[in-house]
Amino acid sequence: MAGVSFDLTGRVALVTGASRGIGRALAEGLAAHGADIVAVGRSADRLGEVCAAVEALGRSAKVVEADVSDVTSIRDMQAAIAALDVIPDILVNNAGMEEVCASLDLEEDLWDRIVDTNLKGAFFVAQGFARPLIAAGRPGSIVNLGSLTSAVGVPTAVPYTSSKSGILGMTRALAAEWAAAGVRVNALGPGYFRTELTEAFYQNPDWQARMQAKIPMGRFGQLQDLVGATVFLASDASAYMTGQIIYVDGGYLASI
Repeated sequence: MAGVSFDLTGRVALVTGASRGIGRALAEGLAAHGADIVAVGRSADRLGEVCAAVEALGRSAKVVEADVSDVTSIRDMQAAIAALDVIPDILVNNAGMEEVCASLDLEEDLWDRIVDTNLKGAFFVAQGFARPLIAAGRPGSIVNLGSLTSAVGVPTAVPYTSSKSGILGMTRALAAEWAAAGVRVNALGPGYFRTELTEAFYQNPDWQARMQAKIPMGRFGQLQDLVGATVFLASDASAYMTGQIIYVDGGYLASI
């Protein structure tokens, strides 16, 4: 029996939201396992830092500036990637935003900003990623970023919860549609990780104590904890897996 391979040598990974937090950690983690990287984000300076880190690992890195909440910007991103003369075969659909707000105070513009970034944008990025692969008859792997809120409701986070529940539904629907073409679609569900996006929560010591007490492993996640599952989903090690979500949460969901 052939060995299981987690090696990504010769692969090109497109990572959205790569300039910080989870996106940056996953871009560097994929590069450490052999992938070349196309880093997408809104900050050229920060993307440059990511590219330098990737190149220090011996892999190539390209930068494409884009705002995934805007479909026109996504189309421009796809044209820019085509101009690089590469066809990515891994997509980490990571770009996202969150802002808490009581449901009765929620305004349409906040709903649109969150859902357009987290769900609508993720779909159109995935569509643009899959088109050239399917046209060329080449396999590919998509890793969509879900959340604990893909499985549970969170007060004051209705748009975010809706978008991440939608990510799971989108993952399953695209997996079913694209499996015959060789494009696998799975999702990653991070638990509680401290990033710039979530920093406001961690400024509250009482919140930290309450949440950490709910995690069976007794600690919040570290960004490196997400790399192994992402490499698995991106690599041939998960070749017979599509339409699934892996929660990396220290046992949180198992305990509620």
